[in-house]
Formats: sequence, C-alpha cells, structure tokens
Amino acid sequence: MSSDDLRLIRECREGNNAAYGELVSRYQDRLFNSLLRLVNNAEDARDVAQEAFLHAYQSLHTFKGDSLFFTWLYRIAVNTAISMKRKQRPTIRIQAGGDERNSVDPLDSTESNRPGYAIEMAEEERAVHDALAKLSPDHRAVLVMKDMEGMKYEEMADVLGVPVGTIRSRLHRARLEMRDIFMQQDKSDP
Repeated sequence: MSSDDLRLIRECREGNNAAYGELVSRYQDRLFNSLLRLVNNAEDARDVAQEAFLHAYQSLHTFKGDSLFFTWLYRIAVNTAISMKRKQRPTIRIQAGGDERNSVDPLDSTESNRPGYAIEMAEEERAVHDALAKLSPDHRAVLVMKDMEGMKYEEMADVLGVPVGTIRSRLHRARLEMRDIFMQQDKSDP
C-alpha cells in the first residue's frame, strides 16, 4: 500500500474531503478504463465509477488497509457493475458508424498501415465486445480482469471475494463460452 494513499485515507477520515478528491483524481481514469471493458458502454462505466467512488467514500471507515486502495475500490466497482448488469434488461444498441473522411494511403508499408487494417481491427474488437456482452456478469468480470487487465488469480479472488478455485473455474467456463460464441459466429458467417 502506498504510504501516500494511507496518508490521504487518514486525512479523509479526519474530515479533509480534499484528500478523497486526490484519491479520486489518482484512480478515476484507471477505474473508468477497467469498467469500460467490463460493461461495454462509456455511460454505464461512468455511472458505475461514480457510484463506486461514492460507496467507497461512505465506507472508507471500513477500509482496513489489507490490500491496495485501488484493489478495494475495484472490488466495489466490479460488484456494482455486476449488480447493474443483472438488473438491466437485454437491449439492442444501434451505433452510428464513424464518419468517413477522405484519406491518403500511408507511405509506411507495415501491417498496421495496410489499407483495411483499421477496419479489420475495429471489426475484431467489436466481435470481442459483442461476445463479452453475451457472457454472464460473473464470467465477463473474470475474463476482463485476467485477459484484459492482466490481474493475478489471488488479486481477482480478493476483488470478487471468492476463492481462487472459483476464479479458475469461472475463467475456464468463460473462455469456453467465448470459444463457443466465436464458433457460432464463424458458422453463421458466409
């Protein structure tokens, strides 16, 4: 645990609200980016982050310092996101395509500058996000934490409040589900 985080938490407990503002500033971007991968919608990610910061502030007196402040905050945010996703009814979102602008082919011949590369990557990313959206909130959470955030099993278990064995089991099932989703997509593509 960062001694600076501990100092800010102590100051906040003593009534210095600006200290909590520093914690929010320090972790808001990282939390938002993590949540965006989890909920697949920027507005929902902002809502969950705001709710998580508020809940963390109200519960700051329960923070024991056994883990990093961000790990504790992340646990609150993930649980908030999972609860939100469970409450939401499935919806279909229609997103307008990006605006097309005239462009000049790049002189650089690397793979990333190949014509169509950006479109292929965007389609691939969209397929991953669509597949993630089909997973249960618990499976989506472990897949995002492990494969996108690079978290360790022990840290994931701490965040979700479940044993490491449960994390491994959920992750295995989530990866199998993703594989099945992609196989079904491949069969339906001409």
